[in-house]
Amino acid sequence: MKLTVFQHIPYETAGSIESWALSRSAEIISVELYNHQRPIIPSDSDLLILMGGPMSVNDHDKYPWLADEKVALEKTLKSKLPVLGICLGAQLIANVLGSRIYPNRFKEIGWFPVERVDGEGGMSEWLPGKFEAFHWHGETFDIPRGAHHIARSEGCENQAFIYNDRVAALQFHLETTPPMLREMIKRNAAELDNSEYVQTPEEMLEEHHRFYKINGLLDTVLDRLLGR
Repeated sequence: MKLTVFQHIPYETAGSIESWALSRSAEIISVELYNHQRPIIPSDSDLLILMGGPMSVNDHDKYPWLADEKVALEKTLKSKLPVLGICLGAQLIANVLGSRIYPNRFKEIGWFPVERVDGEGGMSEWLPGKFEAFHWHGETFDIPRGAHHIARSEGCENQAFIYNDRVAALQFHLETTPPMLREMIKRNAAELDNSEYVQTPEEMLEEHHRFYKINGLLDTVLDRLLGR
């Protein structure tokens, strides 16, 4: 099994996905877009994963490789390859499917509850009715036409959607590990203000059991995406 991972910044890695892949003898092909690697998806890939990053999908002037990534993603969404988008990755999927990306009413940085939105699309059943997830985003998306809204939070209505029963877009993070979060805090400390949905570094790092829970939930999502 082979996973292709589009990485947008050095410190937002595949995180716990690496442990999942190791336990299932899967190979990860990392495409470092920030290092000007081309967004090529090998023909034998079983899954495309789009990671997060601090940039906006609209930042073409600063990150010209975003345009090439969107072209590759558009082709992939028309194929049968399963896709998982996380945070920026989810926003890229929404954008390529024709939805606008814009500032959310609140920044969400920290651990906050997410609730499942029940409706059409069996993939919503992969998520618990209510769970805690890690968040680090200031923008959000409209749910694309033809997609199914599957999760919301108090601070952000559109937290996740599914498309064509093989594409999952998650605004929140389930892959985050403690070392990954410490690096995110170090690199983006200026974003940590006193907003309503922004926690302190101490609050974000104090309970390690939270990471095990979200990483386990992501294992389930990955298994189901791949029909395991």
